[in-house]
Amino acid sequence: MVQTVQSTDPANDGSDSSEELLTGEAVALDVLPANLILRGAGAAIDVVAYGILFTVLLLSALFVLGDAADPALNQAVTIASLVVSIVIAPMVVETAMRGRSLGKLVIGARIVRVDGGAISLRHAFIRSLTGILEIFLTLGGLAATVGLLNARSQRLGDLLAGTYSQLERVPAYTAPVTGVPLPLLGWSQTVDVARLPDPLARRVAQFLRQAAKLTPATRERFAASLAAEVAPFVSPVPSAPAEAFLIGVAAVRRDREYAALLLERGRLERLAPVLHGLPHEFPNR
Repeated sequence: MVQTVQSTDPANDGSDSSEELLTGEAVALDVLPANLILRGAGAAIDVVAYGILFTVLLLSALFVLGDAADPALNQAVTIASLVVSIVIAPMVVETAMRGRSLGKLVIGARIVRVDGGAISLRHAFIRSLTGILEIFLTLGGLAATVGLLNARSQRLGDLLAGTYSQLERVPAYTAPVTGVPLPLLGWSQTVDVARLPDPLARRVAQFLRQAAKLTPATRERFAASLAAEVAPFVSPVPSAPAEAFLIGVAAVRRDREYAALLLERGRLERLAPVLHGLPHEFPNR
């Protein structure tokens, strides 16, 4: 089960509450909805593509019928070509490509359910049917108006079908690497840092990642609170600002754990011939 909740991260201090998806195991899914501009660009590409399809279908049908067709038959063929182009074709394409179309491929988005799952034929049909009104009859005006009124830029068809456009082409996140602050370089050479409890270590790492997004007062308050919890595991405790102290502790733990891993790898590499070698040049079969 996946549910939508409001973000309750204490580091945000309630100033930036945003919706996130939580699975049944309480794992937050880091997904981003496509904004209105991207959705408009993708919709414009789809409209052009389906317009070309309508023209091809209509001209092909009229060419097959020739001059013998009466006006009523020509009108029926035109309506049928229009229905195939703006209702059936979008529905089939989105269902077969699991929420994608030509326009969504270009902008790097995909239509998914509000719980993050793949859409089905029912969702695609509702979106295509309502698209006649909000995209074609109102030239996208209704879709843009409804999209401006919700956080996920959902158009009317999305609200009725329970879907939204998920942005998949996002830049890769590179975690910043921070060294020991200059005033604490001497302290870092002799300090004794014990292993922090896992929940506390995660909270410190999360605070350091999000510190730049916090207000100065909130940042100082959380740094002081975390520094008070970390201090019993550090000896000696330097006379430095709380945030600099946390950065120094995190950097010392990272560097020392990395050095320990390198030392362990070197020892294993030296022991590899003994551990994996065979006696008396016995063949390795």
